[in-house]
Amino acid sequence: MRPAGILAGAFLLLALYCGIDPLNHSAISEFPDFAAYAVDMPKWSEVPLEKDAENLLQKSEIKFLNQIQGPESVAFDLQGRGPYSGVADGRILFWDGDSWTYFAHTSPNRSEICDPKPSPLSYLKNEHKCGRPLGLRFDKRTGDLYIADAYFGLMKVGPQGGQATSLATEAEGVPFRFTNDLDIDEEGNVYFTDSSTKYQRRNFLQLVFSAEDSGRVLKYNPRTKETTVLARNVQFPNGLSLSKDGSFFVYCEGSSGRLQKYWLKDEKAGTSEVMAILPGYPDNVRTNEKGEFWVAIHCRRSLYAYLCGLYPKVRYFLLKLPISARIQYLLSIGGRMHGIIVKYSPEGKLLQILEDKQGKAVKAVSEVEEKDGKLWIGSVLMPFIAVYRL
Repeated sequence: MRPAGILAGAFLLLALYCGIDPLNHSAISEFPDFAAYAVDMPKWSEVPLEKDAENLLQKSEIKFLNQIQGPESVAFDLQGRGPYSGVADGRILFWDGDSWTYFAHTSPNRSEICDPKPSPLSYLKNEHKCGRPLGLRFDKRTGDLYIADAYFGLMKVGPQGGQATSLATEAEGVPFRFTNDLDIDEEGNVYFTDSSTKYQRRNFLQLVFSAEDSGRVLKYNPRTKETTVLARNVQFPNGLSLSKDGSFFVYCEGSSGRLQKYWLKDEKAGTSEVMAILPGYPDNVRTNEKGEFWVAIHCRRSLYAYLCGLYPKVRYFLLKLPISARIQYLLSIGGRMHGIIVKYSPEGKLLQILEDKQGKAVKAVSEVEEKDGKLWIGSVLMPFIAVYRL
C-alpha cells in the first residue's frame, strides 16, 4: 500500500474513533450536547505586545501557604480589616491578624462533605452542595458583604457574618448557573455577571472549550428587589468593576479577552463599547483609588487558543481526541500555568504589566486588589495569596 493510502486510512480510523469516543477519553465525553462556538476574536495584530522583561511578579511574597484553598476574591472591610476571601469549601474566611477565622458561608445545607480537603480542585464534586463564593464586595454604606456564589446566586451577609441571605437566583425566568462577580454603586444597586446559563462552575473547562454565549450582565435593585438584564449573549462574562465616578462599569469578556465598558450615566447610558483588547484571557477586574483598573489575566493568548477560537469545527475535532481535559487546558494556556496582571486607565490605555512567565511564584491569577501600596493577588486554583509591593 502506498504511503498516501496508509495516511488516509489512519486518518479515517482516527476520525471514526473521535466520532464515537468508545473509551470516553476525550475532554467532552461526559457532555453529549457539547457544541463549539466561534469566538468574536480581535485581530491578532490588535493584541498588545508589551511584556514584563523582569518577571516582576516573581518578587511577590507568598502568604498563607496551604492555609487557604482557592482564594478567588480578596476584600477588605470598611475599617480596613482583612483580607476576607471566599474559599473552595464554600466559606468566607477572615484574616484577623493572627489566623484565618470563619466569617460566613453560602450554602444552607453544609455538611461533613464540605470539610477541608488537600487542594482547591478536591471540592469540585460537591461544590453545588457546599457553595463556591467567588466575587466579594463590601457595601460602603452599610458594611454588608455582598457575595457572588457560583451556585446560590447573588447573596448578602451582615457585618457580623454567618449564613448569607439569598437576594437573586434568576432573571427573566432563567436561573443563574454560574454567578461570578459583582460591584455596588453609591445607591446600593448591584451589578453582577452570570457566566453561563448552561454550564456550572464545576464544568468551567467545558465552558471555556465551548465558548457558548448564554452569559449575562445584570443589575439588582435592592429597593424593588428586581433583577434586570443589561447585556446578554456574552461569551463568558467574568469580572466586573465600577469606575471611580460611577459613570460606567467595565466587565471582562473571558472568551474573547476584552474589557467591555458599559455606560450608566449621561447620553451614552445603556450602551457599551470595547474599552481594551487584553494580552490574555481575563478573570476579575478591580478599581484602585486613582480610578485605574487592575485586570487579573488567567493566561496569555497562545496562537493555538486563538486559532481554536476562530475555527470551532477544528476545536471540536481536537476536543474529541483521546486527550484529557487537563491536557487540553494546558495546550490552550501555552503549556504551563503562569502569572500576568495588567493595569488600564479609564480610557483603556495600558499602563502597567507585571508577569511571572514561568509561574515560579504567581500563576493562574483570579483577582488583584490594590491596598496601601500593595497588590493582593488571589487565585481560584492556588492554596495561597500572593502580595506584591508596588
